[in-house]
Amino acid sequence: MRIQGGQALVGGRLVESDVDIDEEAGQIGAIGSAGGNGRCFDARGLTVLPGIVDIHADAFERQLMPRPGVGFPIDVALLESDRQAVSNGITTLYHGVTWSWEPGLRGADNARAMLNEIESLRPRFGADTRCHLRYETFNLDAEAEVAGWLGDRRVGMLGFNDHMPGENTPPRTRKVAQMAERAGLSREDFLSLVERLKARANEVPGSIARLAAIACANTIPLLSHDDMSPEQRRWFRDLDCRLAEFPTTIETAQEATAGGDDVVLGAPNVVRGGSHIGWIGAADMISRGFCTILASDYYYPAPLLAAFRLAADGVAPLEAAWSYVSERPARAAGLKDRGAIETGNRADLILVDASDQLRPKLIASIANGRIVHLAEAGRLN
Repeated sequence: MRIQGGQALVGGRLVESDVDIDEEAGQIGAIGSAGGNGRCFDARGLTVLPGIVDIHADAFERQLMPRPGVGFPIDVALLESDRQAVSNGITTLYHGVTWSWEPGLRGADNARAMLNEIESLRPRFGADTRCHLRYETFNLDAEAEVAGWLGDRRVGMLGFNDHMPGENTPPRTRKVAQMAERAGLSREDFLSLVERLKARANEVPGSIARLAAIACANTIPLLSHDDMSPEQRRWFRDLDCRLAEFPTTIETAQEATAGGDDVVLGAPNVVRGGSHIGWIGAADMISRGFCTILASDYYYPAPLLAAFRLAADGVAPLEAAWSYVSERPARAAGLKDRGAIETGNRADLILVDASDQLRPKLIASIANGRIVHLAEAGRLN
């Protein structure tokens, strides 16, 4: 298949260039050459971009439990999430599956079932779908099983999360009533569980270190979540945890980038013009050089919208803005075969009508050489 007549992001520049796709191999073929046989996709007026690589996506939880206590089958939720993802340009998707000390939506049974379903449904997904295990660090009884998942390379990324409620924790972990409702517990029972786990706080650093060592031995990237200080970021860096997700202060983000770490912030933050909980602004962090990756977080349409919003607002030209949702996350995840339109790379491409930069329209998504979303069928001959 030939993508013909579009403005393609090649070598860091948007240029009018045709792109050939070897559908059988699922790879990008010749770039810029004329001729060829087979199908042709008329990309005139469209921007041709590498597919979005989303390394932190937990919007599937809304398909799984759209209201507290109202659950749907995991396969239904994951397949619907896949449709939403590819229709918003996401061709590589890391589901942020939380395994917490809480029961319910983020409990052990659900985490096991989620991983099993991701693996079994993988041939049916449009996006290349993997597991970003969001491991709650006070979930000490799960350490041995998580270590086994890492050793078997069932996990694509391992994130260290601490949402234990307390006065010295991030504000969103203080919503005890909301957390108790999600866990299916009364407030009293939830607080009793919290106090029992806090009594084991001295065991947490050792558990983190052991799991980090196993992940590193299996070349599984590590992330720390909600780092609250430069000192905390340095502690995680010493464990070879090189991705800082949603650092809570500018000083922490600055420490991360100064040390060569990636900083992951939410694309919804850019789209909405700021954090929904009053934390640091992602666009401002990008302009300061303190953010390197944007992720969908809780909203699949956000990465596509965010990159074009950065360009429209003059924060970065589209060629640079797009790297925050494609090339940079691919590199951080250790995926060397995507994130750029290059011959031999995996054929993950999206075609966008960018006539309105604030409302870019996705026309087609191609993943592994297959069209997985198509809005204007008349362009394909």
